Amino acid sequence: QVHLRESGGGLVQAGGSLRISCGASGLTLSSRAMGWFRQGPGKDREFVAGINCRAGTTAYADYADSVKGRFTISRDNAKNTVALQMNSLEPEDTAVYYCVSSFRCDPYRSQGYYDYWGQGTQVTVSS
Repeated sequence: QVHLRESGGGLVQAGGSLRISCGASGLTLSSRAMGWFRQGPGKDREFVAGINCRAGTTAYADYADSVKGRFTISRDNAKNTVALQMNSLEPEDTAVYYCVSSFRCDPYRSQGYYDYWGQGTQVTVSS
């Protein structure tokens, strides 16, 4: 049985940093694109960041304009994990963050592209 489990969410003040992680069981992530989506209160779910399956110089990451320059997605294939480092957090970043995985190698911004989803972790940024 496949599970993606997010961890590291919580409450942080505006301007602060938080790192959330995602581990997988029953699934090897090294050949899969990984990503993060989020859904804020009263908002639609939206793409945050995605990373391709390759490492080193061929690694590629994509970011939503709203988080570019503040968030960094990374992966550790040896540990079968992916992380999202979030800096300069804003109240608008408050949301449930979902870890996602696709059988394809390259990330895309469409929700339907991803076949496995975690249950989400809450990130709350206070002003």
